[in-house]
Amino acid sequence: MGHTLARRPLGKTGVEITVVGFGAWAAGGGGWSFSWGPQDDDDSVAAMRHAIDLGVNWIDTAGVYGLGHSEEVVGRFMRALPPADRPLVFTKCGLQWDENDRMMKSKRSLRPDGIRSECEDSLRRLGVERIDLFQFHWPDESGVPVEDSWATMLALVDEGKVRLAGLSNFDTTLLDRCEAVGHVDSLQVPFSLIRRGIVEREIPWCRAHETGVICYSPMQTGILTDTFSADRVAGMAPDDWRRNSPEFKEPKLSANILLRDALRPIARRHGTTVSAIAVAWTIATAGVTGAIVGARSEEQVNGWIDAARVALTAGDLAEIAAAIAGQESAQPAK
Repeated sequence: MGHTLARRPLGKTGVEITVVGFGAWAAGGGGWSFSWGPQDDDDSVAAMRHAIDLGVNWIDTAGVYGLGHSEEVVGRFMRALPPADRPLVFTKCGLQWDENDRMMKSKRSLRPDGIRSECEDSLRRLGVERIDLFQFHWPDESGVPVEDSWATMLALVDEGKVRLAGLSNFDTTLLDRCEAVGHVDSLQVPFSLIRRGIVEREIPWCRAHETGVICYSPMQTGILTDTFSADRVAGMAPDDWRRNSPEFKEPKLSANILLRDALRPIARRHGTTVSAIAVAWTIATAGVTGAIVGARSEEQVNGWIDAARVALTAGDLAEIAAAIAGQESAQPAK
Protein backbone atom coordinates (compact mmCIF):
# COMPACT_ATOMS: atom_id res chain seq x y z
CA MET A 1 0.00 0.00 0.00
CA GLY A 2 0.97 3.64 -0.08
CA HIS A 3 1.25 4.17 -3.84
CA THR A 4 -0.55 7.22 -5.21
CA LEU A 5 -2.16 7.30 -8.63
CA ALA A 6 -3.91 10.24 -10.25
CA ARG A 7 -7.63 10.42 -9.48
CA ARG A 8 -10.54 12.18 -11.13
CA PRO A 9 -14.09 12.90 -9.96
CA LEU A 10 -16.68 10.55 -11.44
CA GLY A 11 -19.06 13.12 -12.83
CA LYS A 12 -20.75 15.08 -10.05
CA THR A 13 -21.03 12.11 -7.68
CA GLY A 14 -18.36 13.30 -5.26
CA VAL A 15 -16.55 9.97 -5.75
CA GLU A 16 -13.00 10.04 -7.07
CA ILE A 17 -11.57 7.11 -8.98
CA THR A 18 -8.03 6.40 -10.14
CA VAL A 19 -7.54 7.01 -13.84
CA VAL A 20 -7.00 3.27 -14.31
CA GLY A 21 -9.17 0.55 -12.84
CA PHE A 22 -8.79 -3.23 -12.74
CA GLY A 23 -10.94 -5.13 -15.24
CA ALA A 24 -12.08 -8.57 -14.09
CA TRP A 25 -13.64 -9.88 -17.30
CA ALA A 26 -11.01 -12.59 -17.78
CA ALA A 27 -11.42 -13.64 -14.13
CA GLY A 28 -14.66 -15.27 -15.22
CA GLY A 29 -12.60 -18.12 -16.66
CA GLY A 30 -13.46 -20.32 -19.62
CA GLY A 31 -16.49 -22.22 -20.80
CA TRP A 32 -18.95 -19.43 -21.66
CA SER A 33 -19.75 -17.50 -24.82
CA PHE A 34 -17.50 -14.45 -24.23
CA SER A 35 -14.71 -16.02 -22.23
CA TRP A 36 -11.00 -15.27 -22.60
CA GLY A 37 -10.21 -18.94 -22.12
CA PRO A 38 -9.21 -20.77 -18.92
CA GLN A 39 -8.02 -18.65 -16.00
CA ASP A 40 -6.65 -19.68 -12.61
CA ASP A 41 -8.54 -18.04 -9.73
CA ASP A 42 -5.40 -17.65 -7.63
CA ASP A 43 -3.73 -15.77 -10.49
CA SER A 44 -6.75 -13.49 -10.76
CA VAL A 45 -6.70 -12.72 -7.05
CA ALA A 46 -2.96 -12.08 -7.13
CA ALA A 47 -3.38 -9.68 -10.07
CA MET A 48 -6.14 -7.79 -8.25
CA ARG A 49 -4.07 -7.57 -5.09
CA HIS A 50 -1.08 -6.26 -7.04
CA ALA A 51 -3.16 -3.60 -8.78
CA ILE A 52 -4.64 -2.40 -5.48
CA ASP A 53 -1.19 -2.41 -3.85
CA LEU A 54 -0.01 -0.15 -6.68
CA GLY A 55 -2.79 2.34 -5.91
CA VAL A 56 -5.74 1.34 -8.12
CA ASN A 57 -8.94 2.05 -6.17
CA TRP A 58 -11.66 0.28 -8.21
CA ILE A 59 -12.46 -3.03 -9.83
CA ASP A 60 -14.91 -3.51 -12.68
CA THR A 61 -16.77 -6.77 -13.19
CA ALA A 62 -20.21 -7.98 -14.35
CA GLY A 63 -22.67 -10.66 -13.47
CA VAL A 64 -22.27 -12.28 -16.87
CA TYR A 65 -18.47 -12.63 -16.69
CA GLY A 66 -18.03 -16.35 -16.22
CA LEU A 67 -21.78 -16.51 -15.54
CA GLY A 68 -21.28 -15.27 -11.99
CA HIS A 69 -17.77 -16.57 -11.46
CA SER A 70 -15.89 -13.28 -11.88
CA GLU A 71 -18.02 -11.66 -9.16
CA GLU A 72 -17.31 -14.64 -6.89
CA VAL A 73 -13.56 -14.25 -7.44
CA VAL A 74 -13.77 -10.51 -6.77
CA GLY A 75 -15.78 -11.27 -3.64
CA ARG A 76 -13.11 -13.71 -2.47
CA PHE A 77 -10.49 -11.01 -2.95
CA MET A 78 -12.55 -8.40 -1.11
CA ARG A 79 -13.14 -10.62 1.90
CA ALA A 80 -9.39 -11.12 2.30
CA LEU A 81 -8.83 -7.37 2.76
CA PRO A 82 -9.45 -5.21 5.83
CA PRO A 83 -12.54 -3.05 5.15
CA ALA A 84 -10.44 0.13 5.03
CA ASP A 85 -8.27 -1.30 2.23
CA ARG A 86 -11.07 -2.52 -0.02
CA PRO A 87 -11.44 -0.93 -3.45
CA LEU A 88 -14.67 0.30 -4.96
CA VAL A 89 -16.46 -2.43 -6.90
CA PHE A 90 -18.40 -1.69 -10.07
CA THR A 91 -20.59 -4.35 -11.68
CA LYS A 92 -23.27 -4.69 -14.34
CA CYS A 93 -26.62 -6.36 -14.96
CA GLY A 94 -29.06 -6.97 -17.79
CA LEU A 95 -27.59 -10.04 -19.51
CA GLN A 96 -29.44 -13.28 -18.82
CA TRP A 97 -27.82 -16.63 -19.50
CA ASP A 98 -28.88 -20.26 -19.65
CA GLU A 99 -27.10 -22.46 -17.09
CA ASN A 100 -27.93 -25.49 -19.28
CA ASP A 101 -26.15 -24.01 -22.29
CA ARG A 102 -23.20 -21.94 -21.08
CA MET A 103 -22.03 -21.20 -24.62
CA MET A 104 -25.32 -19.64 -25.65
CA LYS A 105 -25.16 -15.88 -26.13
CA SER A 106 -26.81 -14.04 -23.23
CA LYS A 107 -30.11 -12.24 -23.77
CA ARG A 108 -30.32 -8.49 -23.16
CA SER A 109 -33.19 -7.88 -20.77
CA LEU A 110 -33.81 -4.99 -18.37
CA ARG A 111 -37.09 -6.10 -16.86
CA PRO A 112 -37.56 -4.42 -13.46
CA ASP A 113 -37.94 -7.74 -11.63
CA GLY A 114 -34.82 -9.06 -13.37
CA ILE A 115 -32.79 -6.00 -12.38
CA ARG A 116 -33.76 -6.51 -8.75
CA SER A 117 -32.96 -10.20 -8.87
CA GLU A 118 -29.58 -9.60 -10.49
CA CYS A 119 -28.77 -6.94 -7.90
CA GLU A 120 -29.39 -9.43 -5.10
CA ASP A 121 -27.30 -12.07 -6.87
CA SER A 122 -24.40 -9.63 -7.32
CA LEU A 123 -24.55 -8.52 -3.68
CA ARG A 124 -24.38 -12.16 -2.62
CA ARG A 125 -21.54 -13.15 -4.93
CA LEU A 126 -19.50 -10.06 -4.10
CA GLY A 127 -20.21 -10.38 -0.39
CA VAL A 128 -21.02 -6.69 0.00
CA GLU A 129 -23.97 -4.79 1.42
CA ARG A 130 -23.99 -2.15 -1.30
CA ILE A 131 -22.74 -2.07 -4.89
CA ASP A 132 -20.60 1.03 -5.45
CA LEU A 133 -21.62 1.42 -9.11
CA PHE A 134 -24.34 -0.70 -10.71
CA GLN A 135 -24.69 -0.42 -14.48
CA PHE A 136 -26.98 -1.65 -17.21
CA HIS A 137 -24.60 -3.71 -19.36
CA TRP A 138 -26.43 -3.26 -22.69
CA PRO A 139 -29.72 -1.73 -23.82
CA ASP A 140 -32.79 -3.93 -23.47
CA GLU A 141 -33.95 -6.06 -26.40
CA SER A 142 -37.08 -7.49 -24.78
CA GLY A 143 -39.35 -4.47 -25.28
CA VAL A 144 -39.21 -2.97 -21.78
CA PRO A 145 -39.30 0.87 -21.85
CA VAL A 146 -35.95 2.15 -20.65
CA GLU A 147 -37.75 4.60 -18.36
CA ASP A 148 -39.17 1.69 -16.36
CA SER A 149 -35.78 0.01 -16.12
CA TRP A 150 -33.99 3.18 -15.05
CA ALA A 151 -36.65 3.96 -12.44
CA THR A 152 -35.93 0.55 -10.91
CA MET A 153 -32.21 1.28 -10.83
CA LEU A 154 -32.82 4.60 -9.08
CA ALA A 155 -35.09 2.85 -6.58
CA LEU A 156 -32.20 0.51 -5.70
CA VAL A 157 -30.12 3.62 -4.99
CA ASP A 158 -32.86 4.99 -2.74
CA GLU A 159 -33.03 1.66 -0.92
CA GLY A 160 -29.29 1.71 -0.21
CA LYS A 161 -28.44 -1.39 -2.22
CA VAL A 162 -26.64 0.65 -4.88
CA ARG A 163 -24.50 3.74 -4.33
CA LEU A 164 -24.16 5.05 -7.90
CA ALA A 165 -26.15 4.23 -11.04
CA GLY A 166 -24.65 3.99 -14.49
CA LEU A 167 -25.11 2.77 -18.04
CA SER A 168 -22.89 0.85 -20.44
CA ASN A 169 -23.03 0.79 -24.24
CA PHE A 170 -25.96 3.23 -24.39
CA ASP A 171 -26.27 5.86 -27.14
CA THR A 172 -27.25 9.47 -26.60
CA THR A 173 -30.92 8.87 -27.43
CA LEU A 174 -31.22 6.38 -24.58
CA LEU A 175 -29.07 8.55 -22.34
CA ASP A 176 -31.53 11.41 -22.83
CA ARG A 177 -34.47 9.18 -21.92
CA CYS A 178 -32.77 7.94 -18.75
CA GLU A 179 -31.59 11.40 -17.71
CA ALA A 180 -35.21 12.62 -17.94
CA VAL A 181 -36.09 10.09 -15.21
CA GLY A 182 -33.03 10.69 -13.03
CA HIS A 183 -29.35 11.53 -13.31
CA VAL A 184 -26.97 9.11 -15.02
CA ASP A 185 -23.85 9.00 -12.84
CA SER A 186 -21.59 7.33 -15.39
CA LEU A 187 -21.38 5.86 -18.86
CA GLN A 188 -19.11 2.93 -19.73
CA VAL A 189 -18.11 2.77 -23.39
CA PRO A 190 -15.52 1.07 -25.63
CA PHE A 191 -12.64 3.40 -26.45
CA SER A 192 -9.17 2.83 -27.86
CA LEU A 193 -6.85 4.04 -30.60
CA ILE A 194 -8.63 1.51 -32.82
CA ARG A 195 -12.20 2.21 -31.71
CA ARG A 196 -12.67 5.97 -31.37
CA GLY A 197 -16.34 6.67 -32.12
CA ILE A 198 -17.42 7.86 -28.67
CA VAL A 199 -15.61 11.20 -29.02
CA GLU A 200 -18.24 12.35 -31.52
CA ARG A 201 -21.42 12.01 -29.46
CA GLU A 202 -21.21 10.15 -26.16
CA ILE A 203 -18.33 12.07 -24.58
CA PRO A 204 -19.83 15.49 -25.45
CA TRP A 205 -23.16 14.34 -23.98
CA CYS A 206 -21.47 13.24 -20.76
CA ARG A 207 -19.52 16.47 -20.44
CA ALA A 208 -22.71 18.49 -20.89
CA HIS A 209 -24.55 16.46 -18.22
CA GLU A 210 -21.68 16.04 -15.72
CA THR A 211 -21.71 12.30 -16.22
CA GLY A 212 -18.52 10.33 -15.67
CA VAL A 213 -16.98 8.40 -18.57
CA ILE A 214 -15.38 5.02 -17.99
CA CYS A 215 -13.81 3.50 -21.09
CA TYR A 216 -13.25 -0.21 -21.58
CA SER A 217 -10.90 -2.16 -23.84
CA PRO A 218 -8.35 0.70 -24.10
CA MET A 219 -5.78 -1.82 -25.37
CA GLN A 220 -8.38 -3.22 -27.81
CA THR A 221 -8.58 -6.49 -25.87
CA GLY A 222 -4.87 -7.17 -26.20
CA ILE A 223 -3.90 -5.90 -29.65
CA LEU A 224 -2.31 -2.69 -28.37
CA THR A 225 0.22 -4.49 -26.18
CA ASP A 226 3.95 -4.98 -26.60
CA THR A 227 4.02 -8.69 -27.39
CA PHE A 228 0.84 -9.15 -29.40
CA SER A 229 1.23 -10.84 -32.78
CA ALA A 230 -0.73 -12.73 -35.42
CA ASP A 231 0.79 -15.91 -33.99
CA ARG A 232 -0.79 -15.06 -30.65
CA VAL A 233 -4.24 -15.20 -32.28
CA ALA A 234 -3.49 -18.67 -33.65
CA GLY A 235 -2.55 -19.82 -30.16
CA MET A 236 -5.66 -18.54 -28.40
CA ALA A 237 -7.87 -20.98 -26.51
CA PRO A 238 -10.71 -22.46 -28.58
CA ASP A 239 -13.30 -20.65 -26.41
CA ASP A 240 -11.54 -17.26 -26.50
CA TRP A 241 -14.19 -14.92 -27.94
CA ARG A 242 -11.57 -12.78 -29.68
CA ARG A 243 -11.07 -15.48 -32.32
CA ASN A 244 -14.36 -14.31 -33.86
CA SER A 245 -13.71 -10.58 -33.56
CA PRO A 246 -13.16 -8.72 -36.88
CA GLU A 247 -10.30 -6.77 -35.27
CA PHE A 248 -8.39 -10.05 -34.88
CA LYS A 249 -8.88 -11.08 -38.50
CA GLU A 250 -7.47 -9.79 -41.76
CA PRO A 251 -7.45 -7.22 -43.19
CA LYS A 252 -7.94 -5.36 -39.90
CA LEU A 253 -5.43 -7.41 -37.92
CA SER A 254 -2.36 -6.30 -39.88
CA ALA A 255 -3.47 -2.64 -39.86
CA ASN A 256 -4.05 -2.80 -36.10
CA ILE A 257 -0.60 -4.27 -35.50
CA LEU A 258 0.98 -1.48 -37.57
CA LEU A 259 -0.83 1.08 -35.43
CA ARG A 260 0.48 -0.68 -32.32
CA ASP A 261 4.00 -0.57 -33.74
CA ALA A 262 3.71 3.21 -34.22
CA LEU A 263 3.52 3.51 -30.43
CA ARG A 264 6.90 1.85 -29.85
CA PRO A 265 9.11 4.96 -30.29
CA ILE A 266 6.81 6.95 -27.99
CA ALA A 267 7.02 4.22 -25.36
CA ARG A 268 10.82 4.22 -25.62
CA ARG A 269 10.97 7.99 -25.12
CA HIS A 270 8.91 7.69 -21.94
CA GLY A 271 10.76 4.61 -20.72
CA THR A 272 7.56 2.58 -20.56
CA THR A 273 5.47 0.05 -22.49
CA VAL A 274 3.30 0.26 -25.57
CA SER A 275 0.41 -0.90 -23.38
CA ALA A 276 0.85 2.07 -21.05
CA ILE A 277 0.98 4.51 -23.97
CA ALA A 278 -2.20 3.07 -25.49
CA VAL A 279 -4.07 3.44 -22.20
CA ALA A 280 -2.56 6.87 -21.50
CA TRP A 281 -3.91 8.10 -24.84
CA THR A 282 -7.48 7.25 -23.79
CA ILE A 283 -6.99 8.93 -20.41
CA ALA A 284 -5.61 12.04 -22.12
CA THR A 285 -8.86 12.47 -24.04
CA ALA A 286 -10.93 15.32 -22.62
CA GLY A 287 -14.02 14.02 -20.86
CA VAL A 288 -12.67 10.56 -19.96
CA THR A 289 -12.68 9.86 -16.23
CA GLY A 290 -10.88 6.54 -16.18
CA ALA A 291 -10.02 3.41 -18.15
CA ILE A 292 -10.74 -0.22 -17.28
CA VAL A 293 -7.63 -2.31 -17.92
CA GLY A 294 -7.74 -6.08 -17.65
CA ALA A 295 -5.02 -8.33 -16.32
CA ARG A 296 -4.66 -12.06 -15.84
CA SER A 297 -1.42 -11.84 -13.85
CA GLU A 298 0.70 -9.47 -11.80
CA GLU A 299 3.05 -9.13 -14.76
CA GLN A 300 0.23 -7.83 -16.95
CA VAL A 301 -0.64 -5.21 -14.32
CA ASN A 302 2.99 -4.04 -14.44
CA GLY A 303 2.61 -3.69 -18.19
CA TRP A 304 -0.03 -0.95 -18.01
CA ILE A 305 0.15 0.68 -14.58
CA ASP A 306 2.48 3.40 -15.96
CA ALA A 307 -0.49 4.77 -17.92
CA ALA A 308 -1.52 6.57 -14.73
CA ARG A 309 1.74 8.53 -14.60
CA VAL A 310 2.69 9.05 -18.27
CA ALA A 311 2.05 12.60 -19.48
CA LEU A 312 1.83 12.49 -23.26
CA THR A 313 3.23 15.62 -24.89
CA ALA A 314 1.67 17.58 -27.74
CA GLY A 315 4.30 16.01 -29.96
CA ASP A 316 3.36 12.51 -28.81
CA LEU A 317 -0.31 13.15 -29.49
CA ALA A 318 0.46 14.56 -32.94
CA GLU A 319 2.56 11.48 -33.74
CA ILE A 320 -0.29 9.21 -32.66
CA ALA A 321 -2.81 11.25 -34.68
CA ALA A 322 -0.61 10.87 -37.76
CA ALA A 323 -0.47 7.10 -37.22
CA ILE A 324 -4.26 6.96 -36.96
CA ALA A 325 -4.62 9.02 -40.14
CA GLY A 326 -2.21 6.70 -41.90
CA GLN A 327 -4.19 3.68 -40.82
CA GLU A 328 -7.44 5.25 -42.04
CA SER A 329 -5.97 6.10 -45.44
CA ALA A 330 -4.72 2.52 -45.83
CA GLN A 331 -8.17 1.01 -45.28
CA PRO A 332 -9.62 -0.59 -48.42
CA ALA A 333 -12.43 1.40 -50.09
CA LYS A 334 -15.92 0.26 -49.17
